Amino acid sequence: MRLPLAQPNRFGQICRTHGLATNTADADNGGMSTTLEQLRLTVNGEPMSLARGKTLAGLLAELGLDMRKVAIERNREIVPRSTYAGVVLEDADAIEIVHFIGGG
Repeated sequence: MRLPLAQPNRFGQICRTHGLATNTADADNGGMSTTLEQLRLTVNGEPMSLARGKTLAGLLAELGLDMRKVAIERNREIVPRSTYAGVVLEDADAIEIVHFIGGG
């Protein structure tokens, strides 16, 4: 079952109803990446394509998340917040992001 998709953003990506971005080019060509500069990973269980060399901090920025309000697990290991800018994402990484929401 396919989820409904929103309009592409300025990066040529679409946002699904749960707020994650995926590359629109993949759907247009049978699932194959349109460039060799893309890597494939999973973010919160959803497939995603990103430019090679992207860090965890860059991923958070692209998703519009404040790094002070999230916890990240990469390939089943917790990533210390102080290392987000230095952790370069790789093909087949499994990323889980937990976003903290305050209230009263």
